[in-house]
Amino acid sequence: MAVTATKTDSQKASPKTAARTTRLLLALWDAGGRNIGKGKVTDRVKIKGEKSADCEKFFVELEKEESIIVERNKVSITEKGIEQLGQGLKNADLGITATIVGAWMAKALLKWIQQSEATMNSAATNGKAAHSKIGSYEEFKQVVLEVFDRLDRDYNLDNLVPIYRIRRAIGEQVSRSHFNEWMLNLQADDLLQLIGGEMPSLTPDIAEDSIETKLGGVRYYAKKL
Repeated sequence: MAVTATKTDSQKASPKTAARTTRLLLALWDAGGRNIGKGKVTDRVKIKGEKSADCEKFFVELEKEESIIVERNKVSITEKGIEQLGQGLKNADLGITATIVGAWMAKALLKWIQQSEATMNSAATNGKAAHSKIGSYEEFKQVVLEVFDRLDRDYNLDNLVPIYRIRRAIGEQVSRSHFNEWMLNLQADDLLQLIGGEMPSLTPDIAEDSIETKLGGVRYYAKKL
C-alpha cells in the first residue's frame, strides 16, 4: 500500500489559503530563510487591496504548524517548512494565478526548480555509489564537505547545516561510530564547528542522528569555518 505524506492544516485548507501559505514560505525561502524581516515577507504575500494585518493569519497558521519561527518580527523557515513548501509547489490545487505572480516569484520558482533538479541529480549519483564504503578520514572529509556545500546551497541554510541531514545524506557509506568520530576530527582540524542550540521540530530520531559529545552536550548543527 502506498504511503502518502500527511497534510498540514494549511494544506487541507481552501486552495486560496494553501496558495497564500505556500507563497509565504516561498518568499521566506527565497530571501534566505533565516531571520528575515516580517515586513519584507508580508510585502511579498500581500495582494492588491490588502493591508499587512490581513496576512497575519498566514503567519499564525504556519507558526502553529512549526513550519516557521517568528521571533521579534524576524521570521525563519524550519525543516518542516521547507518540506511543506515542496509539497505545496507540487499541489495541483495551488491556485496561483497570473494576477498575483510578480517578477520575484517567477525567479524564486525557477531557483527552486533548478536547485531541486541539482539535488535529484546528486541523489542519483550518490545512489549509484551507495555500496561504496568510506574507508578513511580523508575520504570522509571530502564527502562531508561536498554534502555540506550541497545542502547549504540547495536549502539556503546560511552556513548552518543540521548534522542529521549530513548523516542521512551519506547513509550507509560510513558507520555511525566513524561518522561521529570523524565529524569531531573535522572540528579539531578547524574545518567545521559543531554547534548545539535549539532544533525546531526536534524528534527522537533527529536527536539520535545528531552528535552527543563526551561532555554530554548534543550538537545539532555544523558550521563551515
